[in-house]
Amino acid sequence: MESTALLWLQRGFLFIVTVVAGWVIYELIVLEIHNRARQPWLFLVIWVVAAYVLLPRLNRVLSRLYVPDYFIGRTRTADGLLGDPVNLAVIGTMAELRSLMLAAGWCEPDPVTLRSSWRIIEASLLRRSYPSAPVSALFVFQRKQTMAFEREVDGSPAQRHHVRFWVCPDGWKLPGGFDVDLIGAATFDRRVGLSLFTFQVTHKIAENTDRERDLVVADLQVSGATVHTIRHFSTGYHSRNGGGDAIETDGDLPVLFVGRTGSERVQPVDAPPSPA
Repeated sequence: MESTALLWLQRGFLFIVTVVAGWVIYELIVLEIHNRARQPWLFLVIWVVAAYVLLPRLNRVLSRLYVPDYFIGRTRTADGLLGDPVNLAVIGTMAELRSLMLAAGWCEPDPVTLRSSWRIIEASLLRRSYPSAPVSALFVFQRKQTMAFEREVDGSPAQRHHVRFWVCPDGWKLPGGFDVDLIGAATFDRRVGLSLFTFQVTHKIAENTDRERDLVVADLQVSGATVHTIRHFSTGYHSRNGGGDAIETDGDLPVLFVGRTGSERVQPVDAPPSPA
């Protein structure tokens, strides 16, 4: 009973915030229309309220209605929108994966804090290197990435290779019955821009996500990993991620062995063991 009351209290609070944010935007627009003396600061206020309060809240409400809450091979943004494709899987421990990624020249990003957020803004504006710049949170299994890695391009924080990984829940298997320890999503940040769906400042990713997936696979193979690719794990498709960026993939899913071996772990549950 108490938890139900708290839930309704939270929903009521969020509803009031949404209404107030919408009213503020309306009043600011009306003021701007009727005020002959142009006031550029009003556009900044309107943008901040719309991009960081009103539109994210609206996306959360709509995504709960229309976006599936089960695994479909896509990540989700903090606002509930479908994000980047899940295009990697790993058999091994986090420590083994971290060791190979660091050996391949990748580094782990700093956590998202006010200090690191300000530092990446400053680095982007002044074109200063920030190899361990924070990455935004994406969600699978209703939790954000367990670990992430990145590699800066030409000393620019606006362009970077990066990949996120999530530890799979106990007993969980990929569609088709494949048993893995982690799944990942690799994409390339090509520039900084505005999200198509919220107008927030964000990194824009390259459309060909397979190219970034294959780069991570190649680097891990050089570090000692082996790979088994599940062909046509999903149907190849063209879509958009949570920032509105166009994405495409062929649907293949490389499974990386970063520690212990065992090719039987990439066989479907009901399939006979591989002759190998």
